[in-house]
Amino acid sequence: MPKTNGMKLTLDKDLSKVGQIEQASHSVGRALLMPGLALVFIAVCAVFATTVTGSAPQSYIIVVAAAVGAYMALNIGANDVANNVGPAVGSKALSMMGALAIAAVCESAGALIAGGDVVGTVSKGIIDPAGLADSRTFILLMMSALISAALWINLATVVGAPVSTTHSIVGGVAGAGIAAAGIGAVNWPMMGQIAASWVISPVLGGIVAALFLAFIKTAIIYQDDKIAAARRWVPLLVAIMAGAFSTYLATKGLKHIMEIDLQMAGMIGLGAAVLTWLISSPLIKRQSQGMENRNKSLRELFKLPLIFSAALLSFAHGANDVANAIGPLAAIVTTAQSGAVAAKVGIPLWVMAIGALGISFGLVMFGPKLIRMVGDQITKLNPMRAFCVALSAAITVIVASAFGLPVSSTHIAVGAVFGVGFFREWYTANSRRRRDYIARNPSNPDREKAPTNDQPRYRRLVRRHHFMTIIAAWLVTVPAAGVLSAGLYLVFSTLG
Repeated sequence: MPKTNGMKLTLDKDLSKVGQIEQASHSVGRALLMPGLALVFIAVCAVFATTVTGSAPQSYIIVVAAAVGAYMALNIGANDVANNVGPAVGSKALSMMGALAIAAVCESAGALIAGGDVVGTVSKGIIDPAGLADSRTFILLMMSALISAALWINLATVVGAPVSTTHSIVGGVAGAGIAAAGIGAVNWPMMGQIAASWVISPVLGGIVAALFLAFIKTAIIYQDDKIAAARRWVPLLVAIMAGAFSTYLATKGLKHIMEIDLQMAGMIGLGAAVLTWLISSPLIKRQSQGMENRNKSLRELFKLPLIFSAALLSFAHGANDVANAIGPLAAIVTTAQSGAVAAKVGIPLWVMAIGALGISFGLVMFGPKLIRMVGDQITKLNPMRAFCVALSAAITVIVASAFGLPVSSTHIAVGAVFGVGFFREWYTANSRRRRDYIARNPSNPDREKAPTNDQPRYRRLVRRHHFMTIIAAWLVTVPAAGVLSAGLYLVFSTLG
């Protein structure tokens, strides 16, 4: 009998080893499959560009640019879109698969329906085309900028740092522009504004998110009757979200379809807010019927608005940031076909499709890593905290647009996550309202571990390692992309 037991133990160990080997094989297979699919997508885009351009002048340049633009779009999907759905996934309001599906559809819809049909050929006025020698120089400059930005975003995704794709392409254009036409070719006041946005974007996002979380804690969470407080205030918060996103979409997406100024966008947002409040008030009251007086019930009330916010953020991102992938590509296509550098270029539909599909495919294939980083690994999020992050992203972009400040949606969203985490650290240690509530409700199942007189009053709720990694990546994005782009331009101009 002992012998039989020994044989069973040996067999169990062998089967366990086989299972581990199979699991490792599956992991390796998945790791090889995704880059392979990405290469197939890039190749398909290049072949499609060949059929579109035919025997047009410098068609080989257009084909190469299409492949590079597809690579850039994949990287934007892998890195940038995480900010839109990461909080919803981290708070468990959405599953990873649900988030990927919603974001992929909304990103593509935003890019194809409301994506910019006209973009500046040199990314926000960083380089004056008049200072460039000829169209060949311009094409090499834009190609270098596109490749360097894509490579930098790819590297940032590998190390787990969400970076600004706008700053990456701006750095690439500036670096290649300096290599092509000297330091004087760069619009340094504009670069100064972009550098200022490194600080402005995350700080604004963090402050706005912290203020909304402070309101939710004060007005709802630490009230004795949470459900009654939620019925009063959640419809108002949802209305503010609807108004903010309506204004955001009007200023950042619909402006590509019709002429809308900030005042008109504000009126659209106000109308959407009032309508949403009228609809959501009875819905929230009905949904909250019979709910327990617990934070768990509050989380359920915030889940659906959070899912809508993730979808709207993705739509607006596709409409606004698709130009980062296909703006330089469109500029190269137009210049190669016409032989002259234009201040503004139209974006062909096939170029827009490459950007939209590339962002969606990049999100599905490579996005989960950064989604987990933003949603789960910086600080712990629940639907209420994630709602504050999403609301902050929309409101901060509107405020920045009103003051003409160039801000990064990536920096705003990640800054909002940091703001929520750091505010929770401060609130846990210093809030008298929180301590009084816990004292009145010592058996409440939702009470968090609170510091007492004999315990430390400070808890770290933000992972400092991720904080430092992300800040460092933000600081070096423009110079790193610029140096790489300058080097690529020098190599290309030598070979050409």
